[in-house]
Amino acid sequence: MTDSNSDKKLTEAASGRLKNRKKKQRKEDAWRPGGPRDPFAMLDSLPEKKQQEIQRALHLFSLGQSLPKTLQEAKQHTYRFWDTQPVVKFGDSITTHGPVVEREAAVCKKPYPLPEGFSWDTLDLSSPTVLIELCTLLNQNYMEEDDNTIRFNFSPEYLQWALQPPNWLPQWHCGVRVDTNKKLVGFIAAVPADVRVYEMQKQMVQVKFLCVHKKLRLKRMTPVLIRELTRRVNQQDFYQAVYTAGIVLPTPLSSCRYWHRALNPRKLIEVNYPGLRQTMNLQRARKFNHLPEVTKTPGLRPMRKEDIEGVHSLLQTNLCRFHLSPILSLQEAQHWLLPQENLIDTYVVEGNGGTLTDVVSFYSVSSRVLNHPVHTGLRAAHLFYVASTATDAVDLMEDTLVLAKSKNFDIFYALDVMENKGFLEKLKFSISDRSLHYYLYNWMCPNMSPDKVGLVFPD
Repeated sequence: MTDSNSDKKLTEAASGRLKNRKKKQRKEDAWRPGGPRDPFAMLDSLPEKKQQEIQRALHLFSLGQSLPKTLQEAKQHTYRFWDTQPVVKFGDSITTHGPVVEREAAVCKKPYPLPEGFSWDTLDLSSPTVLIELCTLLNQNYMEEDDNTIRFNFSPEYLQWALQPPNWLPQWHCGVRVDTNKKLVGFIAAVPADVRVYEMQKQMVQVKFLCVHKKLRLKRMTPVLIRELTRRVNQQDFYQAVYTAGIVLPTPLSSCRYWHRALNPRKLIEVNYPGLRQTMNLQRARKFNHLPEVTKTPGLRPMRKEDIEGVHSLLQTNLCRFHLSPILSLQEAQHWLLPQENLIDTYVVEGNGGTLTDVVSFYSVSSRVLNHPVHTGLRAAHLFYVASTATDAVDLMEDTLVLAKSKNFDIFYALDVMENKGFLEKLKFSISDRSLHYYLYNWMCPNMSPDKVGLVFPD
């Protein structure tokens, strides 16, 4: 009898505690809307610093093992997608030139299927709203640094310049949206380009700005983006492409390195910019990176519209010496090189009689600095094309650094392509730990050293 009453009291007490817990839980959950919560909204509601920590973890988890950064790592890696594509495989010894596979008789008319809840969208870059959406996607997700402290800050004007050269096609601006809220979460683009590969001229596309939202990296959306863009490009009778990546895929045509030159060492040290020499204090860094106040090359001036033919001639004569180079039309030379504020700077050297003897250009890429008490942004100048016939390349590039610094750039980047190695070390550029690999899609030819690469394109 006593045991029975005791058991009954214990049961009632446990039941009471359970009811109290359920009541408390209902009270705590009273604010929650009905139905499952939107994971995007949940993440966006967190503080900025916490979002960065989660995104950095996702970035490292989803990309770390799947994207080899060295050739040795790549040879041990299984490429489930790229093994199905018409690209040169690791270990193949290529001595011939030509397509990996011949063009198919018919191109699929229907878009490739996306995961449930997502839809294709051809982006209209003439719409300011769409341009802002694309800027937001790229600026928050198209990044290089794993520490997530510096993000690209592309402007609408930059994207129009990079994605709308002569003969661009709107259907090659390929986006992915969420069905429920129409949020842009994926993008890939191509622009037409005539490219010289060794002695052969090919009509290709340059693939640019492949970007998938960080929160969707595990859905394997990247292969679907590439397949869909390939389908759209094939519909226009383009069957080859050139593209670059900071990771090793099957199989690099050439592998280059980034070099950088500090123009504003104080700012770069204060934001702990990746790749700087950590052993230098500010005084030593300023002395090491000192530049003259003014340029010294006679006749050096900004390019003008009437210089287009002269610049075009200089570049084409210079670029044909390399194994991989663009074949620019006059319209393309104007689009890519005519100076535009905060986009592209081009300078020419005018000799006696008004003849242009040299040209040098660099484009602007801005970045946003996160969680810094003083600095919010950085400006990087990226070396574009150089052709010098009368001026020493070292002198011309030193003047270019002086001009970039006068325009308030913080750092100057250059690839060790073409003949750039001739001035990089002499002008105190430092080699970066970042590589850039060049690839050809559906085209095979022997590999080439970086000094034989004459193709640079903004991405």
